[in-house]
Amino acid sequence: MSSGSASSQVTVEFRCQKCGAKLRSGASFAGQKTKCPQCSAEVVIPSPNSPTQQDGSGAEVSPNSSSLGQTAAESSAGLVKSPPSAVDGNTQSESVANATSQPPVGTSPFAQTNAPPVSQPGVNPPVVAHSPAPADPKPAGTPKLSLDSVGAAHESPTRELVERVMTELRKLYVGQDELVLGTLVALFSSGHVLIESFPGLGKTLFVRSLGKILGCDFGRIQFTADLMPSDVTGSPIFDMKTQEFRFRPGPVFTQLLLADEINRSPAKTHAALLEIMQEYHVTVDGITHEISRPFLVLATQNPIESEGTYNLPEAQLDRFMFKLVAGYPSAVEEMNILKMHGGQEEVDDRLEDEVETVTSPEEITQITQDNGNVTVDERLIDYINTVVRRTREWPQFHMGASPRAGIALMQGARTLASFRGRDYAVPDDIVELALPALRHRVMLTAEAEVEGRTADDLLTELIRTVEVPRL
Repeated sequence: MSSGSASSQVTVEFRCQKCGAKLRSGASFAGQKTKCPQCSAEVVIPSPNSPTQQDGSGAEVSPNSSSLGQTAAESSAGLVKSPPSAVDGNTQSESVANATSQPPVGTSPFAQTNAPPVSQPGVNPPVVAHSPAPADPKPAGTPKLSLDSVGAAHESPTRELVERVMTELRKLYVGQDELVLGTLVALFSSGHVLIESFPGLGKTLFVRSLGKILGCDFGRIQFTADLMPSDVTGSPIFDMKTQEFRFRPGPVFTQLLLADEINRSPAKTHAALLEIMQEYHVTVDGITHEISRPFLVLATQNPIESEGTYNLPEAQLDRFMFKLVAGYPSAVEEMNILKMHGGQEEVDDRLEDEVETVTSPEEITQITQDNGNVTVDERLIDYINTVVRRTREWPQFHMGASPRAGIALMQGARTLASFRGRDYAVPDDIVELALPALRHRVMLTAEAEVEGRTADDLLTELIRTVEVPRL
């Protein structure tokens, strides 16, 4: 038998680097690229690196062994070619029932053992099987925040208010359900939001529209490398008339603050927001200046640019209740955006003419206090505690979530339950808010980053390991 025929009967056993599925391939396909049948990741078939390789049944075979040395287990498993016929003298090998033919370009050479037989005369079959994993290594995604999920609930004043807000918001803003609902949950929970999105997705329009609808003041700070803390908080100025210093308030003295591209300023400027976001006041020259409530900070950062940016410190990240990810709109949503904003009308005029104010800062503050009366069962508190504490033990996390993460989950679950007309929280409220509340509070290990894992994937795996309580 030729060496090429012998090498085609030797299998190389390896694993997919992304999902860990156990795969086998013929040695003759070494160096070729294919796709993993489990996760569709691109895999390079390795070459044999030892004198022997495992065959399809797990037995060791030599790269130079002939097909007459194949075991019965190999033939019955359908993983290698059958030996030449000794009766009719035919020197060509015949494929067994489960062997597959050479795959077309762009398809995977792997196939399930129960795949239908495909034969092609004169072509050696590649590897035909991979070892089944005990479970799907890539977890299913957790439920995402959706505006539609608000509908199926009992009537309540909070739910009616949220529906009115969304009705007005849809007059100018299209899509981004997770961003809209997550921001409202944070607003009615006295929290703040970090938004990670690409430029041009309407974040400024969203905040301005929300300010008009809620009857709140709107302010914006464009963070740059030369921005000073006094540019954020305000500073004393000398009044020539009175010959005294008086405090000039900075742009943080508002109710809805858009901190655009917050990661373009150094840490000393970020630190100016720490006291404001947590304590809701500014201290300058020993004098404390209160900020009117409600107060919501929506900070944005660009995920694709790293030049000229500063990573937010962990203390700053932990101040944000949620980290929301806004992606590009769907084809239908983008078509509606073009129809809605493709004219030459000024946004200010449309905000004034088309959008109505449906609430007030006083009502928002009252509803935020009322949301604290939503019942959270003891078993749900234990569920939140277990999820947060497990992030500190997960092997792919260098740093886990802080106790503030559990507080954010608990407060957010209360508010989301109130949005849906309930006076009690359920596990679904917690699961939907888990990723926004935890993704910015965990740090991946270097190994996990090299493997291309993301915080969302790992958190999804972690959440699936925690038993959901039955209420």
